[in-house]
Amino acid sequence: MKMPVALVWLLAFSILLIGGEGSNAVCKESFKLDPRPHSVSILEFGAVGDGKALNTLAFQNAIFYLKSFADKGGAQLYVPPGKWLTGSFNLTSHLTLFLEKGATILASPDPSHWDVVSPLPSYGRGVELPGKRYRSLINGDNLIDVIITGDNGTFDGQGAAWWEWLESGSLNYSRPHIIEFVSSKNILISNLTFLNAPSINIHPVYCSHVHIHKVLIETSVDSPYVLGVSPDSSDNVCLEDSTINVGHDAVSLKSGWDQYGINYGRPTTAVHIRNLSLKSPTGAGISFGSEMSGGISDVTVEHLNIHGSLVGIAFRTTRGRGGYIRNITISSIDLSSVDTAIFASGHIGSHPDDKFDRDALPVVTHISMRNITGQDIGLAGNITGIGEAPFTSICLADIHLQTRSDSWVCSNVSGFSDDVTPEPCSELMSSPSSCFGGGGSIYGGDAAAQSW
Repeated sequence: MKMPVALVWLLAFSILLIGGEGSNAVCKESFKLDPRPHSVSILEFGAVGDGKALNTLAFQNAIFYLKSFADKGGAQLYVPPGKWLTGSFNLTSHLTLFLEKGATILASPDPSHWDVVSPLPSYGRGVELPGKRYRSLINGDNLIDVIITGDNGTFDGQGAAWWEWLESGSLNYSRPHIIEFVSSKNILISNLTFLNAPSINIHPVYCSHVHIHKVLIETSVDSPYVLGVSPDSSDNVCLEDSTINVGHDAVSLKSGWDQYGINYGRPTTAVHIRNLSLKSPTGAGISFGSEMSGGISDVTVEHLNIHGSLVGIAFRTTRGRGGYIRNITISSIDLSSVDTAIFASGHIGSHPDDKFDRDALPVVTHISMRNITGQDIGLAGNITGIGEAPFTSICLADIHLQTRSDSWVCSNVSGFSDDVTPEPCSELMSSPSSCFGGGGSIYGGDAAAQSW
């Protein structure tokens, strides 16, 4: 007896969810918030919270002092209410940075108060300008067990000056972020507010076991290319229970740029994103790429509210990227006042230099989206693959969008859809077997997918 189409889809999606349990389980892991046995206040190091005195040296001295407690259970640096102006500074392992209610760490708008460092190896050069980049306000490099939390304390990046310098072409180096961890493990960021980042608010790169929850991230509507949270060549990342309203992409998964990302070879994988409210007037609620040359795989996204955005869900790549975006499951998404609900393009993104390999074609496959509703939507979907590397196994089910005009635009793509309105392109209405993939092995985790 022939199996009903809806049952075939349900079975395919169930197999995908079971196979993707690794990413689903990331947010279920408990992260201990045991109190540190030692605690000091930034006041003990001469800091002044008037919003005018520069406290960079006070923070640096405090961290240097607390480093001596790393083998004694770690320590906490307490920041009381006040406005604590500072330039960039580094953290240490086994540290808790705690911002009390009413405490604001205020980023200095003077570029001379920010360290200048080499570009990340998976990018090969500064993302915005060739050469070096400004170090982020709060930095962690090769650290373990770091907690940044508080009673809804605030980081204010005072990004307006940086935005103006970017748009006027007067930057000397690529803009800094508010928090960046590099090659670090066991990181928790929670119960904080982030305002006016110069560039990215939270950027874990080459990291493992990162938990971000209960954060509020906001910038003004006119902030150019300011991102909320960007997991980059990182694994076992949980992002949950947060609100992000930024000028560009609210959540953006990345993994390196062209030949530099291919050579570095570290994917973003085992990521769980859930329970977020997102707004991005000039970008996407959630995006994959376009810098994805190390690969992005095994990502579970669920229970998002995306409103007032240019794009709801975006997949971006281009010729020369190499890498892959695969094994992505997206479900339970509510869209409102979004210009394009689903966008996927193989023709988006610039190159770091002219040394990229034009034959390095990206692979975009096994993307499943289910249970998506939308009101006041412009275009239901625009999915445009690459002629020599079409997007495959794009699987849609139970998607209902109230669109203002056109419905779908498709080329160089194949997949399957069931119970989707408006009715998608014919390219997305092929056999449901395209959602299984080689007897289901593609759903057994990234190791099983290495042959693809």
